[in-house]
Amino acid sequence: MNYYTTDLASHDHDHALEQLPGGKPAVPGEVEEAVRVLLRWAGDDPAREGLLDTPARVARAWREYCRGYDEEPGEHLARTFSEVAGYNEIVLLKDIPFHSHCEHHLAPITGKASIAYLPRNRVVGISKLARVLHGYARRLQIQERLTAEVAQCIWDNLQPLGVGVVIEAQHGCMTGRGVCTPGVGMVTSRMMGCFLEDRSSRSELLALMGY
Repeated sequence: MNYYTTDLASHDHDHALEQLPGGKPAVPGEVEEAVRVLLRWAGDDPAREGLLDTPARVARAWREYCRGYDEEPGEHLARTFSEVAGYNEIVLLKDIPFHSHCEHHLAPITGKASIAYLPRNRVVGISKLARVLHGYARRLQIQERLTAEVAQCIWDNLQPLGVGVVIEAQHGCMTGRGVCTPGVGMVTSRMMGCFLEDRSSRSELLALMGY
């Protein structure tokens, strides 16, 4: 049975693949072969027992790693609540763990994010902030862009008085190759609205975040 067309470009990141018996998504032959080529180039033998199923496993893993391409993160912020009993202070979700991959080496980026906004009249369920983060993190990324995308999404969809996003992460392309320096964290931030324009508001936010 033909589970998957060989024209990969025609799918345009469509992860809704047909399922093999047993529930696993089908994998196109050329993707499996690409992984075998990489294994051979790295110096191993893709025909040895321990690597026989690796190409299919890798293909399915990357479908999962990159499932954010199938999401529109802003949709998570569509439902808001106005009954907040007059609450008009900072809303902060701290230390949200996330996992991504760098677009330069396909190496893992692992870290945590703190996301805050100062509501105008409405708030959103706190889990939605994490969903926005994961929607963008589950794509090939650089940390700077990830930080900016999360902040811009919240700014555009909630129209708050201010947005602040701080991300701290470790990069496999630095810890496992190249300079090979483990234990080093990179911190990026994006401030918008009152958190950008008002120094006291920004200082209050960073203190709440622990910076």
